[in-house]
Parts: sequence; C-alpha cells; structure tokens
Amino acid sequence: MRISHDALVLVADGRKSLFLRNEGDAEFLNLVVEDQRAQAGLEDRDLKTDAPGRAMSQVGGRQGTMEEPDYHQMEEDRFAKDTAELLARRVRQDGIDQLVVVAPPRTLGELRQHYDKAVEAKIVAEVDKDLVNHPIDKLEEVLKGV
Repeated sequence: MRISHDALVLVADGRKSLFLRNEGDAEFLNLVVEDQRAQAGLEDRDLKTDAPGRAMSQVGGRQGTMEEPDYHQMEEDRFAKDTAELLARRVRQDGIDQLVVVAPPRTLGELRQHYDKAVEAKIVAEVDKDLVNHPIDKLEEVLKGV
C-alpha cells in the first residue's frame, strides 16, 4: 500500500487508538505517533449495576433469567464511536487530505457506522487487521505489504 506524505493513519481496536502521521513518503513510510487514547480495562462489577433481570414465561408460568448483555463489548463499541467522533474533529480541524484506517473487523464495522461524510471522503484505505499493539516498524512493514 502506498501511503502519501502527511497522510493520517488511525490504528485502533475497541480499547486503544493511535493517530499516526506519515512523515516519510509513499515509498518509505515513517509513521510518527501524534496522539493515542486508551480505555481502562474495567471489571464486570464496574460496568454493571445489578444482577441479570428475570421474567415470567408466557407458557407454564416459569420464571427465568434474561440473557445478560456483554458489557465489555458495549464499552468497546462506545470507544469505537468516540474514536470516530474524534477522527471527524481531526479531519475538520487539521485539514487532512488522506486517511488510512486499520482495525479488527468488528471495530472497523463499528467505526464505519459512525463516520461522517467528511471522514468518508478522506479515507483512501481500510485494513481489517488488529495491529494496535504492534511496534511502529512492524506496522509500517505490514502496511507496505498490503
């Protein structure tokens, strides 16, 4: 993949996001971290307030437990939404010409739901890989090979 000079690269998952700028050129990437955000790894007790709900069955009058939502996934989805909003602000304020988004498939899908028109217009590539914890030099190698 050829990423032009001064392009912004967002590398994210549901808990961490890195905003990198290509200080190199399309041939020789030199990604520099401009900003990073991380979500604290919260325990279940910090995410929920009470026990799962209970409901009476329509047939037989039995009482059963409702399926409990996946609070960790909900937090990851919220983090992706917040990241997309931050990305929109950066596109408007910083005058970004090209944008590359790298995220695991689920996070990428959640980000896409929250892109605004300005962000969509600047995206030149999306890579569905989980690379947020890779060192920068390994990230550059992967992006060159895509």
